[in-house]
Amino acid sequence: MYQDKKLWIGTAGEERVYLYPKMANRHGLIAGATGSGKTVSLKVLAESFSDAGVPVFLADVKGDLAGMCLPGEDSPEISERMKKAGISAEDGFRFREYPVTFWDVYGERGIPLRTTISEVGPLLLSRILGLNETQSDILSIVFRIADEEGLLLLDSRDLRAMLQFVGEHAREYSLQYGNIARQSLAAVVRSLTALEGEGAELFFGEPALNLMDWFSTDCDGRGMIHVLECQKLILNPNMYAAFMLWMLSELYETLPERGDGDKPRMVFFLDEAHLLFDSVSPDLLSRVEQVVKLIRSKGVGIYFVTQNPSDIPDGVLAQLGNKIQHSLHAYTPAERKAVKAAAQSFRENPEFDTMEAIQALGVGEALISVLDEEGVPTVAQRCRILPPQSKMGPAEDSIRDSRVKDSLFYLRYAQMLDRESAYECLVKKAAEAEKEKQELEAEKQREKEELAAKKQREREELAAKKQQEREELAAKKQREKEELAAQKKREREELAAQKKREKEALEAEKQRQKEQQAMEREMKAAVGKAANSAVGTIGREVGNSIGKQLGGSFGKKVGGNVGASLGRGLLQTFLKIR
Repeated sequence: MYQDKKLWIGTAGEERVYLYPKMANRHGLIAGATGSGKTVSLKVLAESFSDAGVPVFLADVKGDLAGMCLPGEDSPEISERMKKAGISAEDGFRFREYPVTFWDVYGERGIPLRTTISEVGPLLLSRILGLNETQSDILSIVFRIADEEGLLLLDSRDLRAMLQFVGEHAREYSLQYGNIARQSLAAVVRSLTALEGEGAELFFGEPALNLMDWFSTDCDGRGMIHVLECQKLILNPNMYAAFMLWMLSELYETLPERGDGDKPRMVFFLDEAHLLFDSVSPDLLSRVEQVVKLIRSKGVGIYFVTQNPSDIPDGVLAQLGNKIQHSLHAYTPAERKAVKAAAQSFRENPEFDTMEAIQALGVGEALISVLDEEGVPTVAQRCRILPPQSKMGPAEDSIRDSRVKDSLFYLRYAQMLDRESAYECLVKKAAEAEKEKQELEAEKQREKEELAAKKQREREELAAKKQQEREELAAKKQREKEELAAQKKREREELAAQKKREKEALEAEKQRQKEQQAMEREMKAAVGKAANSAVGTIGREVGNSIGKQLGGSFGKKVGGNVGASLGRGLLQTFLKIR
């Protein structure tokens, strides 16, 4: 209860134990075995902070904090608890509901809660993904390239697309940023894939949560209680740690320095806190410790709720000034050692043995040590924890759903946005590159086809030319053959004609010769006859003359015959010569 500007937690005998609001930002611890009453202590503190006007964040791991949106109900157990805690009618205790806003990373039982990859940043994301130093450097290079290229990293698809893009252009970027090993990129992708399997696809996106929306009060001035549904989220420890670490880091980076005020700006209760530290990398753990140490100066208080203080790393446990320790059991040496360690974390109260008291606490009882107004831890006090004013246990789904949809934040964050970011730009760029590639290939294909067509035309033209040449050559040869045949025919005809002419000439010559011979014969005959007569006459006369001289009439007769024969012989000889 919030009373006299103090948070009334419980009662030690007749003494009321208060938590001072100005010391609430020194963080705190609520520990105890299962069923010892940790959830009740958490609700009492959360209700008190809300009544003081301080916004509260609760990680609801078991689902039993949702009942805070409904008023509590009287029962014999509650009445008995109020009686033991010394609550009277004048104290103002009444059953009432509280202003609750339900959130859910998966958007199933609350308003979707998201942030962007860019807001998480490469350093924190590297710790969340459990990357080594080399892989973290690669992730930082990817973020820088995205920033220089004007590519927004909003969701996991954007980061995956950037990793693929950088991998495809690793050789180009290596000259500017150093070696970008594909093995390191592949390791980042594997870690991202594992985180996506735990719900990162829903957590990373827009609209991103503005944590300043949580710094709000209702119309009565009570701080809003923001309940994060974690029943499903807690099954994915990396995702749970990722969200919590981002939330605390974002608060630290966003809020201005404040120092110690009259009351904290906001208080965070992280239920089942041991799950936040189980199976996390040393880098992530160191980051949690750093944030817990530094966020106090921003006016934010963090309260871890777990079973055993040993679940909290020593570096974090040392920062927790306000402690509520419920019952612990020591059935084994390890458990006894844990109980002893828990007891030693309290200032010893001389009235009882702290270790024995922790084991003897009943349900609803706790050892409480808080920081007084001077910041000094009080001695451990065995107290009865006050009952909550809101309903114990979960709220019905219909009531939860109506509260979710009635919230003003539902209108702001319910619908996931998918504006153009790295994924869309790279897909578009890849599509343009593919289009250019296809156009280039089409252009090359066209050029190839045109070249093939040109070669085909050239081949056809060459073939046609050769065919024409062959045809012309054949025609020429045919003409030459025909001309040769014609020439031979002409020659044959001319030869035949010549032979015919020669034959005709020969025949004509023969005919002429015949005719000439006939004429000659006739002439010869005529001439011969005449010559014969003449020669004979002459020969006889010559012979007669000779004969006379030789001797008388006989000589005359012989000389005449001889002269006639000689004359005829001479004539024939003359004619032969001719």
